[in-house]
Amino acid sequence: MSQYALLFPMLALVFLTFGVSVMLFRARIRSVREGHTPVSYFRVFHGSLEPEYLAQVTRHYANLFETPMLFYAGCLVAMVAGVTGPVVVALAWGFVAARLAHAWVHLGGNRVRHRMRVFAVGWLCLLGLWGYVGVAVGLR
Repeated sequence: MSQYALLFPMLALVFLTFGVSVMLFRARIRSVREGHTPVSYFRVFHGSLEPEYLAQVTRHYANLFETPMLFYAGCLVAMVAGVTGPVVVALAWGFVAARLAHAWVHLGGNRVRHRMRVFAVGWLCLLGLWGYVGVAVGLR
């Protein structure tokens, strides 16, 4: 398998992040247009309460810069170490699929039980990815 095979799941997660950023921008515009949030709120994000739909997409966008950073780092370490076999690639795609499902649930009906499950699947894939890479590098 190519050492760049992990680039594709990384790109998929980047595109998800860009998509959510567009949703966030649209939610902010909507909030201002509907009079829920004054423009001045966005200077320091203080002085007003966000409507729920805006808080939801804001939180999800922030979340895409939390756990996924471990994913990007793990993929880069795997690429540099040359550990890009089918198991690592499958775990990477599993993480991306879980993040897509997490976005679908969180930005859709937002059922916490379902969201927690897909988040846990993503964490297991991420843990597996790091574990596999760590063992593969350690055995060299």
